[in-house]
Amino acid sequence: MMHRMIIAVAVAGMSLLPRTAPAGQAAMKEQATQALRRATDFFRNEVSTEGGYLWRYSEDLTLREGEGKANNTIIWVQPPGTPSVGMAYLAAYEATGESYYLDAARDAAYALVKGQLRSGGWDYRIEFDPKRRQRYAYRVDSHKEGARNVSTMDDDNTQSAIRLLMHVDQALDFKDPRIHEAVEFALSVLLKVQYPNGAWPQRFSAPPDPAKFPVKKACYPHSWSWTFPERDYKSFYTFNDDTIADTITTMLEAFDIYGDTRYRAAAEKAGDFIILAQMPEPQPAWAQQYNADMHPSWARKFEPPAVTGGESQGVMRTLLTLYRATGKQKYLEPLPRAIAYLRRSRLPDGRLARFYELKTNKPLYLTRGDYRVTYSDADMPTHYSFKSAYGIEAIAREYESLRAMDPAELKQPKKIPRPRLTEDLTARTRAVINNLDEQGRWIEDGQLRNDAEDDSARRVIDSRTFISNVRTLSTYLAAAR
Repeated sequence: MMHRMIIAVAVAGMSLLPRTAPAGQAAMKEQATQALRRATDFFRNEVSTEGGYLWRYSEDLTLREGEGKANNTIIWVQPPGTPSVGMAYLAAYEATGESYYLDAARDAAYALVKGQLRSGGWDYRIEFDPKRRQRYAYRVDSHKEGARNVSTMDDDNTQSAIRLLMHVDQALDFKDPRIHEAVEFALSVLLKVQYPNGAWPQRFSAPPDPAKFPVKKACYPHSWSWTFPERDYKSFYTFNDDTIADTITTMLEAFDIYGDTRYRAAAEKAGDFIILAQMPEPQPAWAQQYNADMHPSWARKFEPPAVTGGESQGVMRTLLTLYRATGKQKYLEPLPRAIAYLRRSRLPDGRLARFYELKTNKPLYLTRGDYRVTYSDADMPTHYSFKSAYGIEAIAREYESLRAMDPAELKQPKKIPRPRLTEDLTARTRAVINNLDEQGRWIEDGQLRNDAEDDSARRVIDSRTFISNVRTLSTYLAAAR
């Protein structure tokens, strides 16, 4: 159960290495061990701020960014920021058993504790400059009236922070009071801000008034405007960017780690919302976000009311996850209608539109620059994906497999496969080792998008690369152990 998803193993179906050259394998294992330690030393001692991390750094560390421009007193929560790096450290700890990596993960957890808001979650960034910290209502600081206290669940922000804290808490046998209290508080808040119908908002600062959010089934509005209405959408029921899916995952993990049935009940209640949110015919899929009347609604100026081909696929995978976790047939029931609808909605190029007009099912797009709703894909903005990959057949296969399975099999303890030492894994590990420089850095060509004119930003240290390479080294060491 512990860290069951920390070490990602992508080696299924690859040929196993022959049992030859044990001396060469021992040397490779030693090289991987040293590379993992050197890379972690550099990232932990030279890159981090208060144990936390950003997304990207210039080679000399003078330029830094998360989703926005940053400096050396700011860390980022939103993946691939601090929680993602911390989970990579936990993977290294599980693979090696060395407390050094657990200490690095604990440092990341402490950084998150220092950035937890009084509302219970996290903003995208955490400020450590004493003056700028006063703008935020951090729990560990003295209260300042009017300070920012909005927790965001967009882009797996608060959820990823909670998951790191939970896994570090577990690895420390629940004996670190700072970490344990912070995660208990965060989980208690997620229970409180869940809507009566089981949904969660995109952002929150306090629990909702239940009277304002009655439990209803999704339905089509009588009409909707093609003109963006400039509205605050943070309280909407939000599937966009996997907001609800990530929260369900977090609550299921919380149940696994702490055994508190309230967390599993919250995940199941969110599954009940998914069932309520399925649109009726002729478009039995899901919208990106809904208002309190359960109508698909505008969010940002490039997100019109519509049925979505993108988020609907994530919602369907979440239903499969809930069925695997609970064995409850009701989570499979919506899938055949959604599968049939999305199959017949496929675009000529094989993909799905992100947005389909309500009732007509015509694909909707936005124009570049002025963001006008249109049926034409000839002039789309480039910062946002208006077409989605088609993954319906994989979802359908998994649905059929689960439907045919004896539900009793779902209750069997899941065996976590040990990583296999394959030619592919060894080749990837060797490349990771060879690309590490003398200082313990993986430097690559790139661009800090917030410093596009600065030549010093053309060689970068990317947290995504660090996380991926640490996981590769950890998987190799676990397989070679």
